[in-house]
Amino acid sequence: MGLSRPSLKGYFFYILCLCGLLLVVLYLRQDEIWHRMRVRPHLNMPHRELHIQVKKKFPDLPEKFYWRDISNWPEKSKKPTMQVLQTREKPKKKILSEVSNLTGTTLKRNSLEFTDPSKRPWYMKGGTRRPYPAIKSHRTGRRLARLWPDEDAYDDRVTNQLMYVPTDYNKTSAEQRLKKIMVPHGMSEAKVGPDIFIQHRCPVNTCTIVRDNPEDADLVLFKDYVTHVGRRNPNQQVWMLYFLECPYHTQSVKNAIINWTATYRRDSDIVAPYERWQYYDASITQIPQTFNYAANKTKKVAWFVSNCHPRNQRMHYARELSKYIQVDIYGTCGTLRCPRSQSQACFDMLDEDYKFYLAFENSNCKDYITEKFFVNGLRHNVLPIVMGAHPADYARSSPYRSYIHVDEFESPKELAEYLHRLDHDDELYNSYFRWKGTGEFINTYFWCRVCAMLHDDRPSKFYKDVNEWWRGDGICTTTSWREHDLVRRSANSDT
Repeated sequence: MGLSRPSLKGYFFYILCLCGLLLVVLYLRQDEIWHRMRVRPHLNMPHRELHIQVKKKFPDLPEKFYWRDISNWPEKSKKPTMQVLQTREKPKKKILSEVSNLTGTTLKRNSLEFTDPSKRPWYMKGGTRRPYPAIKSHRTGRRLARLWPDEDAYDDRVTNQLMYVPTDYNKTSAEQRLKKIMVPHGMSEAKVGPDIFIQHRCPVNTCTIVRDNPEDADLVLFKDYVTHVGRRNPNQQVWMLYFLECPYHTQSVKNAIINWTATYRRDSDIVAPYERWQYYDASITQIPQTFNYAANKTKKVAWFVSNCHPRNQRMHYARELSKYIQVDIYGTCGTLRCPRSQSQACFDMLDEDYKFYLAFENSNCKDYITEKFFVNGLRHNVLPIVMGAHPADYARSSPYRSYIHVDEFESPKELAEYLHRLDHDDELYNSYFRWKGTGEFINTYFWCRVCAMLHDDRPSKFYKDVNEWWRGDGICTTTSWREHDLVRRSANSDT
């Protein structure tokens, strides 16, 4: 007996089932691809590309939104300067929440595996992980560790240097010669001898500090200025210039062949920042907070300041801001007093009463971010408003979404409007504190890194003009960075 042929109705049923199965497979595959391609803060994506993606997905979003939250991100940014602004308007609420998924990663505190201190590197609190000897490339024979500015122009390489041990380094060998670091003046902490390298538990500790016989030194460290120390062989001795202040407050260096620089600048050979933030896990920049940082705070903006005539017009900006929001200025430049002898009481008052703090530097210079931001601002329960380095510099050096940069706004009035909005929205205000608990400020162990770098077999280098590198065109500006960038873009377009 022959098989019965399926009816038209049967064919339709089979096709319908097949289509349904295909849709399920495509949905799962699309979800997998989406999660694989999602942008995370630790991945490299130029801000222009992200700007285009967001604009295509959300064409109704105002252009001002892009400027404030995306266009300030540096090329290959790992940490955007601000997460996108939230809003109370219902039509935009969904849009902004979706955009925030492109800019940050949030995990619940109880699911974080990085909370075990013993798994952290040796330079973090409780960390026990020590570095292994550097691996060399089979093809070139060079070590893979990126230690110098030309090997990683974006990163400050601080942690790379802290975890660097030469491939053939043997600190237990009795034949290991100590590298001599000559310090002709200043730096009282640099006691003669090798003790500082032993006490700091440096992975590379076969160095010693000397104060005389410069001709025998492997490295001569000049703090703030270069002095005459006798004849030298440029091929056998390193001269390093160490600056902590900005170009406006440091001396010119003439007729000196400088091999290395040690400053707060990220393109220095040895980066010496005022503070250095390190995440426990680079992919986790936000975690939920249980503390309400806005609770019981009745005052708006505070500022502790004593230099009333800086180069960056910060006093003018603060006075203009005060026309639209309460700004309490303590110190020589204001009407209120809180003596430095009672600094702890002053900062307690900041934590308890104020929502915002003006962390304004005295100069607008590349990477110039001091304790005004890190200590007075981030180490307290107050939201810093910053002026000093370029917005892109703050984005690279700061915890994600931990501050507000004045150049994100067209005027002090516009900034004041946003501060009023934060003042009335505790949820939005508290979103600026979700970085707390995701990492810590680390000790950068300056002397450990100097010793390690002295043991690298990199060919000798020198600065053709260290003054041009330190204080050349575009390093500092007396106007805002917003105006500075507009002028440079205009000049480039004309050429």
